[in-house]
Amino acid sequence: MSAQTKYAAMSRRAAMTAAALAAMATLAGCGGGGASAAAEGDMAMGAPEGAKVTVIEYASVTCHVCAAWQKENWAAFKAAYVDTNKVRYVFRELPTGPVNVAVAGFMIARCAGDDKYFDVVHNILASQDEWQAGVNPRDTLFRIGNGAGLSNQQIEACIKNPENIKAADARARASQAAGIEGTPSFLVNGVPVVSPGSASGPTMADLSRAIEAELAKG
Repeated sequence: MSAQTKYAAMSRRAAMTAAALAAMATLAGCGGGGASAAAEGDMAMGAPEGAKVTVIEYASVTCHVCAAWQKENWAAFKAAYVDTNKVRYVFRELPTGPVNVAVAGFMIARCAGDDKYFDVVHNILASQDEWQAGVNPRDTLFRIGNGAGLSNQQIEACIKNPENIKAADARARASQAAGIEGTPSFLVNGVPVVSPGSASGPTMADLSRAIEAELAKG
């Protein structure tokens, strides 16, 4: 089954939005940039706004490198810095191909509620292998949305809602305006963290080095 056929089952409205976003953004798909001021639609964990150290991740639920980063680093990163309130962790949405799937996934996460947003995002990232095995991404998104308490009707309404579509477009444009060119991209107090040669984004060691340096400042 071709990729076009697999993704055709997504909402027509979401697909139209995805086309507009794709035309607006020229993304490397997985790869770096940035700005650190608070932005509309930020989702955050850990320390409150104004914390000494803010870590921003720009990512997409359809980016395989983002999925690899989560699998390899999220648990350790969260335990060391988020759960301890040492940093404010901010997640920003930057849809990558297939963009219609990413846009729909992010909208479902938001419709599930702030308290379930990260669970939905992380579950979608962890489920990417299903698509390689032939599962329709729409089925994955609906299953995860159902698990977060949304009915199929609520999910359909969510991804077709004009206000949700408008907000998703604005968030993607804001990420582009910040100079972000690929996902995942990480900034520690506004400074990009890069691990050359890594197949899963910045390493935990490089992130820790940058974070600890900021925490040590007077």
